[in-house]
Amino acid sequence: MTIIKNINWDATPFFERLTAQNRLARQEHFTFHRVSGLEGFEEALHTLQSCTAFVCVSDIAQGYTELNNTPHTRRVKTVFFAMRHALDDMTARQECMDIMRELFRQFMSVLMQEKVRIEREHIYLDPRISFQEIDTFFFSGCACAFFQVATDVYTDLRFNINEWEDDVTSDRIFNDCFTNQYA
Repeated sequence: MTIIKNINWDATPFFERLTAQNRLARQEHFTFHRVSGLEGFEEALHTLQSCTAFVCVSDIAQGYTELNNTPHTRRVKTVFFAMRHALDDMTARQECMDIMRELFRQFMSVLMQEKVRIEREHIYLDPRISFQEIDTFFFSGCACAFFQVATDVYTDLRFNINEWEDDVTSDRIFNDCFTNQYA
């Protein structure tokens, strides 16, 4: 049996490369981590004893499939930023936020170029990417933020009878509660 895989864009190596090659990220000692959702991000925060800042990409994608004339699947990837600062120092926290905002801007300048490249593969980035700052009580002594990148790809939803043991499109598979009372 052949499994059809839709072409998709992998955010993890993309942001890993950006983190490694960006001058601001290198200057501020950002390291890259792969995490699984918010829980994984919280676990990564505990490694801030050995590093001062990081970029994390979650390997969990939120998403949905839209059933319409041009069915597509949307996948949403989350990218987290974190920078350690002195406890209860709001000025230091603000400086960290300023650095992360600038790093976000620089990442977006490359993502704009990537958007054009992947559109040739019929992968479409949602142009609305918001930067969310996480409030001061999330993790003491650490400024945190995140953004999400959504991609849309065409999804082949053509019915193929060879994928099924029985004709699932017939009324035989439905129970008696779905009678043909409106026929």
